[in-house]
Amino acid sequence: MNPFFAPERFETSSYVLRSYDVGDGPLLAAARTESYEHLRPWMSWATPHVSDADAERIVRRFRARYLLNEDFIVGIFSPDETRLLGGTGFHLREGPISGGCAEIGMFIRASEAGQGLGTRVLESMLRWGFGAWAWQRISWRCDQKNAASVRVAEKAGLCHEGVLRGQAAEVGEGRRDTVCYGLTRRDWLERNGKG
Repeated sequence: MNPFFAPERFETSSYVLRSYDVGDGPLLAAARTESYEHLRPWMSWATPHVSDADAERIVRRFRARYLLNEDFIVGIFSPDETRLLGGTGFHLREGPISGGCAEIGMFIRASEAGQGLGTRVLESMLRWGFGAWAWQRISWRCDQKNAASVRVAEKAGLCHEGVLRGQAAEVGEGRRDTVCYGLTRRDWLERNGKG
C-alpha cells in the first residue's frame, strides 16, 4: 500500500487554505477570542478567551493529526498569512480515509462573517477536495437553526440530503435537528464539465 501524503495548501487571491503549523497559535487565539459571541451558539469548543499558549498547543495537535492522516484541519489565512480569517477542514466522521468520504466543517472569524467568505471557502474546499485529494464524497452538516451555515451549503451547490431530527445538541442541553448536505465526485465532475 502506498503511503498517503495529504495536500498541504490551496491558494486564492483572497486567502490561503493550509494545514496549521508551529507558530500559528497566536493567530488562532486572536480569531477565536474575537469570535466567541459569534460562535458560542454553534460550536462546543468556543470559549470567551483562548491564550496564545493554549492555542499553540491546539495547532500543534492539529498539525500532528494532519500528518498522521487522522483529521485534516485547515486554517483560512489572509494572503500574506499574518491573519486567520477562520478555520475549516476535511474530517473523517464517515469512516477511515480509505472510504473516500470527508465532512467539511467551518468557522468564519466574526469580523469576516456575512461577506460571502464562507461560501467562497466552501467552493474552494470542494475544488481542492475533488481535485488534489481523492475524496469520493464530501458532506456538510449543521444545526437547522444556523441559517448562515445552511445558506453557505446551498449557495455552494451542495445537495440537501435530509434532516436528522432530535440529535443531541452540540452546544448546551437538549436536542437539535441536523441538516445534511453532500456532493459526490461524479456529481462535482459533471457539474464542472469534467465528467
